[in-house]
Amino acid sequence: MARIFVGAAAALVTIMVGGWAVATTGEPDRTAQLAEYRRPNAIPFPEDNPYAAQKAELGRALFFEPILSRDGDRTCATCHVPGQDWTDSTPLAPRNDGGFMDVRTPTLLNIAWIEDILGWDGKFRGLEAVARTPLTAPGNMNMPPEEMVRRLSADPAYVEAFAGAFPEPVAGGNPITQERIEQALATFQRLIVSGEAPFDRWVEGDARAVSGAARRGFDLFHGKANCAACHSGWNFTDGSFHDIGVAKDGNVGRGRFFPGSTALRFAFKTPTLRNVARRPPYMHDGSLATLAEVVELYDRGGIDRPSRSRDIRPLRLSEREKADLIAFLETLSDAGSAEAATLPITATPPRP
Repeated sequence: MARIFVGAAAALVTIMVGGWAVATTGEPDRTAQLAEYRRPNAIPFPEDNPYAAQKAELGRALFFEPILSRDGDRTCATCHVPGQDWTDSTPLAPRNDGGFMDVRTPTLLNIAWIEDILGWDGKFRGLEAVARTPLTAPGNMNMPPEEMVRRLSADPAYVEAFAGAFPEPVAGGNPITQERIEQALATFQRLIVSGEAPFDRWVEGDARAVSGAARRGFDLFHGKANCAACHSGWNFTDGSFHDIGVAKDGNVGRGRFFPGSTALRFAFKTPTLRNVARRPPYMHDGSLATLAEVVELYDRGGIDRPSRSRDIRPLRLSEREKADLIAFLETLSDAGSAEAATLPITATPPRP
């Protein structure tokens, strides 16, 4: 009877056959580490805004509705482009006056799992609140809430859609309110889920799903490079804020809300790495054009200052190690990002 023993960190496999030990070369046992990245089995929805198909369809229509902007020339999809993994290709988000905002457009991928504190600097509390600022901001859609409600209320199709999505009666009889606009948009956005990637097939046991270089990159991701300290879980983000040594302008990120905190100065939210190879440019300010530049930043440790995260330090990676890391990151891309509401709906958090 054969018994196989695999070292947790070594690449030596010892097979006991007939009382004799036969050593062969193999790879590290990554079973426990890979289990941390298994895809969730359901999309979570909050109890105060539960999923409803009509509400989701209404939110989809509103997401692409130009009358929600004052001049009728912008929609949510102007910046969060479905065909560009729900972000855009510009370093900084475009304004309605031809200029640019202070930060890059964040992706909406898998936002249902990172929605407690949103925005690069965490200025939004919950996904329902996110729509309010871009809809009303002068540099964005520039729409006063009252005018937004008035325009939608003038369209019988929207009145009917809101009444179907929100059957509870409201004072005055008009089913359209600013709060319901935000709830419908949030419901739709929670359905934006990245699809299965080669990495996911590897997690589920397909050893041929990723290359040897990608497997070595995963080991670096968890080991020498220490990327997993922040990019953790199936969505590859801890949802927190860190100074990784990149910001050098007047934007202090999370620190503007906590001016007395050294650790939060220049700290920005950890983005998901899902489909990351298709989402350049990178960082909150779009200052890095390629994944190779991102790896170089981490390799040199960024800007050394008191606020820099303790997990950021010079890595001294070899050229092969840098290439392996990129090979791993490329396995996180699905076949083509799109709204992917293929998971069941739940009002409770999914399994890790």
